[in-house]
Amino acid sequence: MGFAQHMMRATALALATPALAHAEGTAPMPPYPPAPVAPVAIHATHNPILSDGRYYSTDPAPLVVGDTLYILTGRDEAAPGVNDFIMNEWQMLSTRDVASGDWAFYPAMLRPEKVFAWAASARAYAGQIVQGGDKRFYLYAPVMRDHCQDKDCFGIGVAVSDTPLGPWVDAHPQGPIISQAGPVRNTMQNIDPTPFVDDDGRVYIYWGTFGQLRGMELERDMVTPKGEPVAVTSLKGFFEAPWLFKRKGTYYLAYAGNDVKQGDGCTPAVYHACIAYGTASSPLGPWTYTGVVLPPVSSTTSHPGFAEFKGKWYITYHTADAKGGDHFRRSVAIDEVHWDDSVSPARMRMVQPTPRPVMDLPPQRNIAPAARASASNEPVPVQYWIRALNDGIVRDAPLPPDMWGTWTGHNPARPWVQYGWAEPVRINGARIAFFHDQPAGASVGVAPPHAWHLEYWNRGVWQSIAARYPVAEEGFSDVSFAPVSTTCLRAVFDASGRDEHAGVGVQEWEVLTPRPVPVHRAGEGAQQGCPRP
Repeated sequence: MGFAQHMMRATALALATPALAHAEGTAPMPPYPPAPVAPVAIHATHNPILSDGRYYSTDPAPLVVGDTLYILTGRDEAAPGVNDFIMNEWQMLSTRDVASGDWAFYPAMLRPEKVFAWAASARAYAGQIVQGGDKRFYLYAPVMRDHCQDKDCFGIGVAVSDTPLGPWVDAHPQGPIISQAGPVRNTMQNIDPTPFVDDDGRVYIYWGTFGQLRGMELERDMVTPKGEPVAVTSLKGFFEAPWLFKRKGTYYLAYAGNDVKQGDGCTPAVYHACIAYGTASSPLGPWTYTGVVLPPVSSTTSHPGFAEFKGKWYITYHTADAKGGDHFRRSVAIDEVHWDDSVSPARMRMVQPTPRPVMDLPPQRNIAPAARASASNEPVPVQYWIRALNDGIVRDAPLPPDMWGTWTGHNPARPWVQYGWAEPVRINGARIAFFHDQPAGASVGVAPPHAWHLEYWNRGVWQSIAARYPVAEEGFSDVSFAPVSTTCLRAVFDASGRDEHAGVGVQEWEVLTPRPVPVHRAGEGAQQGCPRP
């Protein structure tokens, strides 16, 4: 997914708020290794494969060649706090044994402008390599066209090589095989290609984003369209990142799904994505929505790739879990896929990303992770995510799902959020990290609240906690008070503005005990410890 997508998505999300639109290496990694690319040995004990923050990897595309699994990836190079997809080159990972954790890493494998003379530099987005009938390897890559007059200048080019590692040459020097200019005129953003060579040698490709998905057959030369593109509209919640593959005679089309229906979808907020999929009996459909295989991950975007390797099926995807990672500094992970062959067509069982979140935290004063959150504006607007309140993450440049918020254009004067615990907790402090895109006192956008205070549930009534409540525009607003015991704590906000009010945004809300205690993260389930609103 690229910056153009981010900006378009931000525009589409104007309702969110007016202004929001370790791998362990055994050898040092230079910024750009000399050509030809030499591999760096990596031993990854856990996901993501590259996890120490020296290199970020994204949009994984697995390819099996003999006894080797290759994963083509992009590279995120955004600086911390920069909300832009800075992606200048593709990289490669390879292994002969996934379970061993031993990988060869090929950084700086290829840049768009080095192989496509018609391409602008940078924007090395999600590509995929397949082996053609001539046994050569074909890279399908969405890149920006130079000197382009179309509204959106992304095009899908094709490069060819005798090996998965290159060297690569343009297989269609005339330009991209798919763009807004062809094979038929269109107005969509033409990215995220997934090529597929069937058992009979016929070649297919799907691509698309922003809910528009197209499929088409190619001639066996791997570059010439065979017929016009077919629009696919039957896959529930399709957003982007299609991936086409085949198993036991059934065709599968996985994709990043953005199905949000006020709690009745696969994603908790509009910026998140699950990985869903459909099935068909032929490569061009018709497609039947089948289910979800991967829940939303720590990065807002999600991008799948599937491969069968040495008798096992794997899904590759990216997360924000590497050191220093965020939504624009993502890293590739891999997990095994298990199948339910008792039904026809066979379904993929839900993948639980590894490593799973640690439920038991070391002793600490912040007891908020053990609580379940609720709010006065439930159902919370779908651009926000209430579980961000106590996820322990505060970002320099957050996106809407990194916070709970109230902005809808008609903002309440006195909203609140609350935590409920299964058992009474003894507390004597709290810290809140507010988000704002407008200054204090504003009546539009999201602004720091005019004031706030805490109330605790005490013997059937809400009781205010006497304290001094600062409002810090940056960092945490800290409050201390005489210890109280409760099962429910509420933060009440007096929104900024007079006749009209700004929204309130909270990235993180910590609740502190007098001394460190063991903390067990709250699981899914009904609210505990609080009265019904």
